[in-house]
Parts: sequence; structure tokens; C-alpha cells
Amino acid sequence: MLKQLSIRKRLFIYISIIFAVFTILVMLFQYQREKEFKTKQLENTLYNIAEFTHNYIEHKSIFKNNNFDLLDSIKTILPAKNIRITVITKSGKVVYDSEVKNYRDMENHLQRPEVQVSISNGYGANIRTSATTGNNYYYYAKYYSEYFVRTAALYNIEVKNFLQVGKLFLIYLLFLFFITLLILHLITKNFGETITKLKDFSVKLNNGEEISDTVIFPKDELGTIGNQLVNIYSKLQKAKDKISVEKNKLFSHLEVLNEGIAFFSSDKNKILANNRFIQFLNLISEQSAITAEKVFEVKDFKPIVNFIDKQLKSKVHFKDYNLPKINIDLKKGNKYFSVQCIFFQDNDFEIIITDTTRAVKRKLLKQQMTSNIAHELKTPVATVIGYMETLQNNNLEKDKQQYFLEKAIAQAQRLSILIEDISLLNKIEEVQEYFEMKPVSVNKVVTEVYDNLKLRLNEKNISVDLKLTKEVIINGNQSLLFSIFYNLFDNVIKYGGENIEIVLGYYLEDENYFYFSFLNTGNSIEQKHLSRLFERFYRVDAGRSRRTGGTGLGLAIVKNAIILHGGEISARNVTGGGVEFLFTLKK
Repeated sequence: MLKQLSIRKRLFIYISIIFAVFTILVMLFQYQREKEFKTKQLENTLYNIAEFTHNYIEHKSIFKNNNFDLLDSIKTILPAKNIRITVITKSGKVVYDSEVKNYRDMENHLQRPEVQVSISNGYGANIRTSATTGNNYYYYAKYYSEYFVRTAALYNIEVKNFLQVGKLFLIYLLFLFFITLLILHLITKNFGETITKLKDFSVKLNNGEEISDTVIFPKDELGTIGNQLVNIYSKLQKAKDKISVEKNKLFSHLEVLNEGIAFFSSDKNKILANNRFIQFLNLISEQSAITAEKVFEVKDFKPIVNFIDKQLKSKVHFKDYNLPKINIDLKKGNKYFSVQCIFFQDNDFEIIITDTTRAVKRKLLKQQMTSNIAHELKTPVATVIGYMETLQNNNLEKDKQQYFLEKAIAQAQRLSILIEDISLLNKIEEVQEYFEMKPVSVNKVVTEVYDNLKLRLNEKNISVDLKLTKEVIINGNQSLLFSIFYNLFDNVIKYGGENIEIVLGYYLEDENYFYFSFLNTGNSIEQKHLSRLFERFYRVDAGRSRRTGGTGLGLAIVKNAIILHGGEISARNVTGGGVEFLFTLKK
């Protein structure tokens, strides 16, 4: 029942009960003490009367002369009223009684309680009804060597009231009790309010409810504890908010990373994994909707799993600058991955999956490109050297000298063009940020290209139809756009043949792109070569390309420049002969 009450009410009840018990014990103790005090007062009065009577008997030699009637005079001089005096011999015979005239006829009093007690203690007291008079008396007997002197006070209302404990003290105690209860009420009220606030604070804290910073506690020890708890909560809340912000930052960061990252506890349970990790895991395991924990079941990750199991069984402690780690490389189809596992001091660990396809392919491409460059440079360099050695070692006629010089210069120019194309291609791929992007008119760029190539076009009797009906403006790099259209025209001039037509225009436009068509009616290309036209140094006819001075990089430059402008390009044969290039440029 009490458990259902508030702590303040329970505390008030407990303290009230304790104080009530204490008050009752004090009252009982004081009652007994005061009663004994008043009894002693009455007994002291009766004792004095007994002493006075004894002295009077001795002085008047009443006991020797057996003249007890003289004791009647004592009654007249006693200040106390209703006092009875009885003299009893050692044998119990009553020889005098101030209240009974025929005292000589009274029965033997030796067995009276007060007399019996006085024999052993020297005095005795008792409250009882007199067998002779029928009245109630408070008896006090004092034993002297030859007789007993018994004095008695009539136990009437007056004596009873005298022996009763004073009511004023009881009233005072009761008043003090209620005053104390009132003080306890106020104290427990303040205490209870503090406890209630602490309880409400802890309940809200446990339920995750919002807690106001304006919670005010009383200025006492409990209030100090409450205020400290509020301060600690505020600091924890701020720290929690900061952690939440940092956590969101971490989650956001993980989601935009190109790497797949997953954190695991020491019992191999997933703590956190980003979408990229699941995506890469699906590719490697060749399963769909696979969970992060399945990484331990994928056979390609066996070296990683073995490392993890070994590390989890190990009892070796390590420093934060010497974290155990392992790295493996995987190839899945045409994709390459690097997988790394790192352990932390608490035996949690993370697995990082990085798609290295682009880097690996770029490395392979660079290796291939280096080989191709060396191959492409070898011929013109050897030719130049051959011509120059011929001029140096032979005394040739002037016309022969001029012939070899022209050949050497042509090869040197071809070499220069090749180096420029390689440099441009590398720049497009690796330092794209250095190309300034601004609004450029495609119409003006195409016109400039046409003006530059007009003589060569006329030599091959190639007509050009520019179907750019309105001005096309895109956000691009003018130099690269020039390279795109220049190389497309140059490619047709070199390999398209004579007496053909070039048609350039855009056939579609949407919110983001312009769609272009570059068509020539010249030589078609075998289907097997179409998909490789944009590879570096790829030639449909290597011999013819070298005769025409081609570097094998023109269409590769076109493709990469278009990609840099957010577009795509493809090639197809045209019915009746010729090739059409379809490409897009982002607005």
C-alpha cells in the first residue's frame, strides 16, 4: 500500500511514525517520572509526619507509659488535612489510630502490606481500602525498633489530582508534536519536490523525451545533485548532437566514396556498410541482393577470411601505428578490384573494396601506348636518320640532295605532328581541368576548320554541305572543338577517296544535348573495323595510313574530346557507300 504512495508521502509517514513513537516514549517516561516525583512528595510528607510522631512519642515517653491518647494533640498541629496516624506494636497490635475511636478492638495489622514491606526495607507504602473505615488510603509505614508508625492520606479526589501528571506538559508535548509534523511536512514537501523532479528528469531521459535546460532544483544538496545531472545531461546531449552530426557526415562520406567500405565487430557482425560495398560484393560473388556478412562465404575472399580468422585467434596486442592489414587483387570478368582488410585495437576490422579497373586498364593502355609510340616513332626517326646519313656520307648532286632533304623534312614534320597528337591526347585524358570551358559557337569553329582545309578538300574534289541552319552554342573548349571537327574532316580527306561529299549537321536537340551527324559518301569500312576506329594507333590499312601521313590518333582525339564535352560518338557504314559518325555535344 505504501509503495503506491509518492516518496514524499512515504518519507513523511515514516518520519511521523518515528517521531510519534519517540514522543510517546518521552511522554511515558515523563509521566512515570513525574508520577514517581509526586509520589515521593506525598511519601516525604507522610515520612515527615511519621518522624514527627516518633519524635513526639519518644519525647513524651508515650510508648513506655502507654499513654497514646496524647497523640491526639498532633492532629491539631499538623498542616496537612485528612492525615491518619496509626501506631502498631511489633506484634501487630494497634495501640493508636487517629481515625478510629475503638482502636484497641482493631484486628492485628502485622500482615498489612505496607507493614510487611517496612520490616524488610525500613518503610513501606501501599494504596488500598481500609478494612476498618472502608475508605481508600495511601499508606506509608515506618518501622522503628519497637513499633511501627503508619501515616496515611485519604485517597480522595484531592490526593488523586495531586498524584496525576500535569496536563500542561502533555499539552506542550502534543503541541510540539504537531509543530514538528508541520515542519516535517514542509521539509518533506521540498525534499519530495526535488525527488519528483529528479524522477521526472530520469524518466524523460530514459524515454528519450526532450528535456528543458530551465529545470530548477532547490538550493540544497539534492538540488546541487539535480543541477549537476542537468549539466551533465546538457553536455552529453551536445556531445550526442556533435556525434550525430559527425555520424551523418561519415554516412554521407561513405555513400559518395568510390570505394566499398564495411566495418565489422570482432564476432564478424556488420556494424556499417555503404551501398558501394554491396554493389562490388555482388559483382565479385556473381550473386544479387547479397548482404555484407556474406563476404566471409565468397571464395574469392578466402585469403582475406583466413587473415581475419588468424587475427581474431591471435592474442598479440598492436599499436595504432602498426595495425595488421592485408591487401589482395581480384579480377572478375573485365573488372579489376583491390581488397584490403585492416584491424583495429579492439579487434573490430574493416574491409575496403576498390574498383581499380580504370587504373589497371589505364596502366595497360599506357604500356600499349608506349609500345605503339615507340613503334610509330621508330619509322620516321629511322627514315630521317637514313636520309641524313645518305646526305652526310655521299657526295650527291644538288637535285638528289634536295630530294633527300625534302623526304627528311616530311618525316620530321610527320614526327612533329605525331608528338603533338600524343601530347594533346594525354592532356585530354589526364589534365582535363586545364581546358577552359566557355560558350563557343560551333558554326564558327566548323567554318574555321573548313577554311583551313579548303585547299586540300578541293584537291580531292570533296564537296561540303554544312546543314547548321541556326547558330549552335555549347559550353566547351574552342581548341578541342576545333580538333574534333578538324580530325573528322582530315580523316575523310586522307581515307575517304576523291569526288565525294561531306554532309555535317545536327538532326536533334533536347534540353541537354545537340545531336550531330558527320557523313561522307566515300569509302566504307569493313564491319570488323568499325568498333575499333577510335583506338589509339589503330589503322584499317596501316600501309595506306603511313603513305597519307596519318598518325593513327586522329579519331582517338575526337572521341576523348567529345567525352570531355559530356558526349558520345559512334560510327556506321552508309548504304550505297561511305561512313557516318554520330555524336553528341552537351549544351
